[in-house]
Amino acid sequence: MVGHFVENVVPCGTMPGDAINGDITTITRVCLELSASMLDGENIPEKLGQVEEAAAAWAREGVPIDTVLHAIHEGFKMGMALIVSKLTVKDFDSFVEGSQTNIEILDTLTTAISRAYFRELRSVVGEHHTAVHTLTSALLGGYPTSTMARECGIAIAESYLVLAVAIPRHSDERNPAVDGKVVARRKLRRAQAELAARCGGQALSLLSVDGGTILIPVEPHGETALDELVDGLSHAAQVGITAAVVAATADEIPRAVDQAHELLDMVQRLQSVPGLYRFEQLALEYQLTRPGPGREHLGAALTPLDEHPELLETLQIHIGNNLNRQRTARLLHVHTNTVDYRLKRIGQLTGFDPAQPSGLWYLRSALIARSYRAERRENDVPPATEPRLSVVGKPGS
Repeated sequence: MVGHFVENVVPCGTMPGDAINGDITTITRVCLELSASMLDGENIPEKLGQVEEAAAAWAREGVPIDTVLHAIHEGFKMGMALIVSKLTVKDFDSFVEGSQTNIEILDTLTTAISRAYFRELRSVVGEHHTAVHTLTSALLGGYPTSTMARECGIAIAESYLVLAVAIPRHSDERNPAVDGKVVARRKLRRAQAELAARCGGQALSLLSVDGGTILIPVEPHGETALDELVDGLSHAAQVGITAAVVAATADEIPRAVDQAHELLDMVQRLQSVPGLYRFEQLALEYQLTRPGPGREHLGAALTPLDEHPELLETLQIHIGNNLNRQRTARLLHVHTNTVDYRLKRIGQLTGFDPAQPSGLWYLRSALIARSYRAERRENDVPPATEPRLSVVGKPGS
């Protein structure tokens, strides 16, 4: 049987000789003894315990569960072939009764192996998750050490791509007929599985159902595949994910995390379309978020729209949609001519024509400045002592 497994059950043939001559041979013998005992009407718990211990060891060593179960079924096929080859007509009744017992034996073995395997696998995954969480928290906090990396079993890369991620609510989370928390957890698990599949387990993340932070080693991934990654996460989560990225060395990660989440916060304030945003795309806008008289002056530019909320909404949605008039009209449930009229009216009230590049840039800047200016007023905090920007999903927020 062991020889058959080595020749026919991948990857048994690639396992080291001591494993073949030791564990596999021993467990094959134990399974045969257990089968013989059950055919005689007996059940030996200690032998079933040996099988469970072996299954747990295979889970920890990374032997695929389908390989283990395939070997069990191959063994039964060999046994059945041996029995059938010696059957006579007189043995029919005994064969029927024995076949039922064989199914019970197969059920006992596969149940015990699966239970022990996945119990151990959950333990291994839990240990790895704890290690990843510990190292990620250390990197985000700015105090990773080589000792910690060795203890976690995860190497610290020289540089990372720091992604601040916002995950919106799934439509089913608002459905009163279903459990929104279950929908949110399933959304998050799908995104995490996609992240692991695309990054080969090298990505470090602290994510909640609303978003968080992802650290991806620059080598070997690079920044070129990030757009595809964010698209893949959105597809898996079934929602439009928005992310901002900043590159940093390992010791620069805390600063980069703050910067990435501030960028993400700004993108969300602009109600921009989902996708990946880079610092170089938003450097000017980012600078506008810094406290000072310039930001206050820009924020005041939209004051004439306070009495026309529909104009302010139109401006926000139009800029967030990358100036797509048709999409803006659909979201506002109006005709495109109405969008054009409102944009023209905005120009008349503010003095900045959104149809001109200079006017549009000023209005976009004013929207950014206005959102932070409004936040300061709500918190009733003077500009000189303005609090740090809120960070979506950042540890400790």
